[in-house]
Amino acid sequence: MGCGRVGSRLATIMDAEGHRLTVVDVNPAAFSRLSSSYGGETVVGDATDEDVQREAGVVDADVFVAVTQGDNRNIMASQVAKHLFQVDKVVCRIYDPIRQEVFRDLGLRTFSPTTVLTQMIHDTIEG
Repeated sequence: MGCGRVGSRLATIMDAEGHRLTVVDVNPAAFSRLSSSYGGETVVGDATDEDVQREAGVVDADVFVAVTQGDNRNIMASQVAKHLFQVDKVVCRIYDPIRQEVFRDLGLRTFSPTTVLTQMIHDTIEG
């Protein structure tokens, strides 16, 4: 879910590796970020909605990734994928490090670009 810079790049890489993908975004223009060789599916819609996830094939998915700009949307869609559709691997980007820890403790595989980037900058300063 999310076809911004991160979502489109991840989809392009995974498609090139041979994975079967569906990218969901509320903005159909966002799909223009996908590589011209992208062979997966696209669905226009809000993946916090279970019907949109059903249309995207989440019911049969091994992995669900939420990388929109909104923590709330990412968390909500991830919870739907994990608890309603029983997706085993759910990866959720959460900018707020405190919320990231809370939802990681609730069973989501979370990452916080804020934490990752802060650590990288610190390591660069110290290195």
